[in-house]
Amino acid sequence: MALEVIILAAGQGTRMKSQLPKVLHPLAGKPMVGHVIDIASELSPAKVHVVVGHGAPLLKDYLADRPLNIAEQTEQLGTGHAVDQAMPHVDSESTVLVLYGDVPLIKKDTLEQLVARAEHSKLALLTVELADPTGYGRIVRNVTGDVEAIVEHKDASAEQLSIQEINTGILALPAAWLKDWLPALSSDNAQGEYYLTDIIEMAAKADLPIAAIQPSSEQEVQGVNNRLQLAELERWYQRQQADHWMTQGATLLDPLRVDFRGDIKIGQDVTVDINVIFEGRVRVGNNVSIGANCILKDCEIADGSVINANSMIDDSKVAENCLIGPFARLRPGTRLDKGAKVGNFVETKKTHLGEGSKINHLSYVGDAEVGCGANIGAGTITCNYDGVNKFKTEIGNGAFIGSNTSLVAPVKVGDGATTGAGSTITKEIPDNALGVARGRQTNLTSWKKPVKQ
Repeated sequence: MALEVIILAAGQGTRMKSQLPKVLHPLAGKPMVGHVIDIASELSPAKVHVVVGHGAPLLKDYLADRPLNIAEQTEQLGTGHAVDQAMPHVDSESTVLVLYGDVPLIKKDTLEQLVARAEHSKLALLTVELADPTGYGRIVRNVTGDVEAIVEHKDASAEQLSIQEINTGILALPAAWLKDWLPALSSDNAQGEYYLTDIIEMAAKADLPIAAIQPSSEQEVQGVNNRLQLAELERWYQRQQADHWMTQGATLLDPLRVDFRGDIKIGQDVTVDINVIFEGRVRVGNNVSIGANCILKDCEIADGSVINANSMIDDSKVAENCLIGPFARLRPGTRLDKGAKVGNFVETKKTHLGEGSKINHLSYVGDAEVGCGANIGAGTITCNYDGVNKFKTEIGNGAFIGSNTSLVAPVKVGDGATTGAGSTITKEIPDNALGVARGRQTNLTSWKKPVKQ
């Protein structure tokens, strides 16, 4: 039986105190609804439906490039009404899994178990036991322990309020059952809404099998209603990531002060100091050292490289045994070959630095091709931008660029060539030649220092 997923993302989220729809608030650098869509996609469903409502234009913009069916709930009339907006697009022969855009950390294996139960013509619920179930719908079971209803907190009796097993809202069941039951829902309750949870009682009265399973942790099914809850869930998620990478052979000097925000892979015997952020797609090899306060975004760091403190690496590739920083910035398009060095207060952009080449300090090198074994002195800049267009600088193998050189692109410095310190180079320097381009020094011995009036 084919699987279809319905993700409810129509709520306003008034307690977030934000003009941004609640489900677009990020957790680990990605909107909450993005986490839910990604995990749903891992189940290989035939279709994924997202029900939008409040902030629909912003949500539609975010979802535009994904293969989704978008249904709109123009009136906020409850979860049952929201699911019903997607049902005209759902195949009656499928199994439907209902997820929530503000429950971002649900796990694939939990959902696989839930769907497996539903595929055997059952209504499968995800429940969880909470020490403090205030505000949640309670799972009501009969004397034999079978689920017979879910009672919302505002509609619960004093006896029902003592129940600690609560409804997560996540469920799976045959689509045909949903199509029969949703039109029969009533809004005769404290909220005046159509509760999806009322179908549980319908199933029980029809003597249809109801299965209930629980996740491995309550955080897996924790919803987010305000920024405090979002921060709590963020910290829990980050600690899970830190624990995972430590078990895989990385050393985190303080696992509470490292953040993982994306698709991260870390090798063995990697040392990570405090306040490091991994963002986007990051690949770190073995025996890498990453100093404090570094940001690694969409980059690859090969074995044995050292990233010293306060460095930023964005959309760049770093080969084996490179040395970076402290206070270095590798901007998009930077590529370092084996043993290259980018030192303190150096910025590179769209630059290929050859094997063993060095930019030790206080330089900007952009739109450049640098050969092997070159040395670029302090204060060097490539003047690659004329205000409209970018131009390329080529520096040959073994070239030596003197301190405070300005290389006005397009320009080429040949293999083994040298520039005199303080030069402004505007023309090609041949191989093994010295290029000097600076004004003649004049000393005025009769000059008098100014004095204060």
